[in-house]
Amino acid sequence: MDTANPARPVLNPVIDEFYSARYDEADRLSRDAPGRLERDRTREILRRVLPAAPARILDIGGGPGVYAAWLAELGYQVTMIEPVARHREQAAAYGTFAVADGDARALAHPDASADAVLLLGPMYHLVDPAERALALAEAGRVVRPGGVIAAAFINRQAPILDVSARLRINDDGVFAHLRRLRDTGVNDEATGFTVAYFHSPREILADFAAAGLPEPRLVGIEGPLMALIVSGLVEDRPDYFEAALRSAQVAEDHPDLLATSAHVLAVVGSAPHGAPGSA
Repeated sequence: MDTANPARPVLNPVIDEFYSARYDEADRLSRDAPGRLERDRTREILRRVLPAAPARILDIGGGPGVYAAWLAELGYQVTMIEPVARHREQAAAYGTFAVADGDARALAHPDASADAVLLLGPMYHLVDPAERALALAEAGRVVRPGGVIAAAFINRQAPILDVSARLRINDDGVFAHLRRLRDTGVNDEATGFTVAYFHSPREILADFAAAGLPEPRLVGIEGPLMALIVSGLVEDRPDYFEAALRSAQVAEDHPDLLATSAHVLAVVGSAPHGAPGSA
């Protein structure tokens, strides 16, 4: 039975304005070393957990389409769903995958209509845990039985590591905000980012449980050298970038080292195939 939810939630206007007028997401994953590290590691992990092409993938909240374009090049049948009009325009320019308006909390797609569902952007923009559970439940509804759900979360410790590496923590206002964020997980726009929630691993597991999904595998994306890469001190050092990739591969599934990554990928529905870095 098709139980697609037609009730479209309203996108937070602060988030819409941030991505529409204040920040260009289109080249974030290629313009500097931190973005490239996140991109390369995310691709590496997805290659290991996604079903083989030409599987049907829903890329929910796919932004300007960077991952959707890459997946389409690999032969996947990709439909990208995105609530920000500017991002849909940027994604449509690729011309290699379908782009549609939509919201992670109410997908206009039939039950079991995708082989894999990606939520690489929405989860950290939903501050209310009930809305996060709704988005994950919708992913669970539209994915086929045994299909893959991969959702990205920003680590609770990421702002501390990022701001410290960039020396912004020396600002008293930023320092006070980081203390609050450490305890609440709720971002303050004074940091330069928009409305966001930063997760602990325990909270990621709780979100999946609230959605009625199996407990996910948690994979750290950037790894132990993330703060060094963010600092800009080694931007032109390919040897340090390679070391960051390798250390992330070694640390990715160690619970004690998840906090060193800015992003954590939570995956259900498919056992990883191959050793880290084999893809």
